[in-house]
Amino acid sequence: MTTLTPEAITTWHRRLCDVTPWLVISGDLPQRRKLAIEKLREWVEAGITDIVDVRGEWSDARLVASIAPQIRYHYLGTHDDGTEQSDQWFHDGIAAMRAALEHENAKVMVHCHMGVNRGPSMAFAFLLAHGWEPIAALDAIRDARPIAGIIYASDALRALHAIRTENGTAHSDDAERVEQWFDDNEIDIETIIRRIRITGSED
Repeated sequence: MTTLTPEAITTWHRRLCDVTPWLVISGDLPQRRKLAIEKLREWVEAGITDIVDVRGEWSDARLVASIAPQIRYHYLGTHDDGTEQSDQWFHDGIAAMRAALEHENAKVMVHCHMGVNRGPSMAFAFLLAHGWEPIAALDAIRDARPIAGIIYASDALRALHAIRTENGTAHSDDAERVEQWFDDNEIDIETIIRRIRITGSED
């Protein structure tokens, strides 16, 4: 397991983290235009074909369209206040990513601001929709991105079960397993967010 020292935390903020060959998680672009353009060009070089931006507070649609018009931009902004995410938000995100993967050589990057909760939670939902088991999906996300808190995972699980034919018992069993996973794999999300806020103010 990666040791999350204060210094290590900052290196993960805007790192491209490959969960699968076609699914990537990261933080957002820097605030300063010059740095944002440099980072966006890194994304292009990394083969990113689609961006799923889930930040309710900002959109980089214009910047992406002007600097990297070959990247398809999907905006699905939402809050990050720790309260429930809607089933529809997850359904819309899954639909966007499924549409993206219909293109040849597609590589989708889902991101929020810090790449801690909203982005990883949407990535989790998509892995579930792609047929992954919940624990395998959580392990893959945390292995790829150790700062991923994924706090909306239970909402994602509920949203996926809402469109499946599985019974309530199956949902309950999955929910209990996911809850146990978080107990067994706890990370200090408050420290991670605080550290990224400190360093993020410098860009």
